Formats: sequence, C-alpha cells, structure tokens
Amino acid sequence: MKSQRPITSDEEHRVLQFRPRTTPSPVVPRGGGVVQPLHAAPEPLDLSRYEQPREEADDFRHRMLANIAALAFTIALTAIGIWLAVSIADLRRTQDCVLMGRRDCVKITTPHI
Repeated sequence: MKSQRPITSDEEHRVLQFRPRTTPSPVVPRGGGVVQPLHAAPEPLDLSRYEQPREEADDFRHRMLANIAALAFTIALTAIGIWLAVSIADLRRTQDCVLMGRRDCVKITTPHI
C-alpha cells in the first residue's frame, strides 16, 4: 500500500524576513489627527511606580513572629501528614494479614523483666 501524502503548494511555506527598526518612525498624518511615535526611552523596569506611602511604620518584630508561627504551623502539618500516612499503611498491612487468614498479624510487645 502506498503512503498518502497531503498535497502542498509552495505558497503555504513562505519565510518572511523581519528587519529591525533602527530609526524612530516619523510622524505620519492620518485623517484629522497626528500619530505620535513611540517613546524613545523606555520606562525603568523597577517597581517604584507601584509603591504607595504607608499609613503606619513597618513592624519588623511582628512580621518575623508571624513568619515563625507560619513556619511552625507548616512543620506541624507536615509531621501530622507523615504520621497519618504511616498509620494508614500499618493498618492496611494488618488488615491484609487478617484477610489472608493469618493469626500472627498484630505485634505484641512484652515488657522486659
């Protein structure tokens, strides 16, 4: 069986060359108005235009205490998650052992005398 290939024409595959603009575009009159060229100097790339004056001073101590509390909460949540996963895995192993009909599924700890 011959492989079928789509019919393509040379018009579908055309490479366009883009030339960089080296000189600013001149003012071009259009209709009743005038089109202004783009700004020659770009604005600085910092965030100063978004800054707003604060009503109260920044409380560094309060912010650090809030960060420590958030870190402690995250660590506690992670530890609880790990403990829960280990407990569920242990219960699953015990349940599988019981369902297989074995009798020595639960580990019994005896104190040393």
